[in-house]
Amino acid sequence: MTEAQRVLVLWDIDRTLLYVGDIDRQVYRETFAEVVGRPAERLPARGTGVTMPLAIRGLLLNNGVPEEDVPELLPQMVELLPKRLGGHTADLRREGVLMQGAVAALSCVRDHPRLLPTVVTGNLKPNAILKLEAFSLDRFVDIEIGGFASDDDHRPALVEVAQRRAQAKYGTAFTRSNTVIIGDSLEDVRTGLEGGAPVIGVASGKTTATELEDAGADVVLESLEDTPQLMRAIASVTS
Repeated sequence: MTEAQRVLVLWDIDRTLLYVGDIDRQVYRETFAEVVGRPAERLPARGTGVTMPLAIRGLLLNNGVPEEDVPELLPQMVELLPKRLGGHTADLRREGVLMQGAVAALSCVRDHPRLLPTVVTGNLKPNAILKLEAFSLDRFVDIEIGGFASDDDHRPALVEVAQRRAQAKYGTAFTRSNTVIIGDSLEDVRTGLEGGAPVIGVASGKTTATELEDAGADVVLESLEDTPQLMRAIASVTS
């Protein structure tokens, strides 16, 4: 990367940096029961990377809510979800785990003078902040310039959201040539392919290295443990 070039690094959160186990699913249960008035029998699939509003839509439809009722109930659940997750802050700290190598990788990216780290995530912004703060990871990323499911439920659109915010704050135009996504799911790969950013896939979630590669990830790592390898990957896809 050249002396003047800045690179926008878009981290995924769940299963890339941290894992909160069944807490998200418990929050979905509680939110559904409060809004719909009965228990949910079918919950969203784990580890897909789908944005929360789309996961909630699926949750409603898969549990027998008529489609005509979804436009009314979905916003109520979106509003309630962060409040419910906030009630599980202690559980996040107690039950959640950091992915191997995440802290060192985040620290190295943050400390590089030309890299601007933030997040592009299927989480609503308040949920993303709660998770990052529970593990003290918020210090490694610029939350102001991130892209969240609160901005758009179509995840590839979040790349441009983050690029636009980063340009407004830092005065650099960000395109495919100086943006990179780091994530563990097929949805992260799709976000890059459709949103316009190379993808470094990390096989730390439910998706295998082969599946990430076959889906179109530019580089695939087994984990974040080899920080020099990660830094070389970032340089290679943004050179």
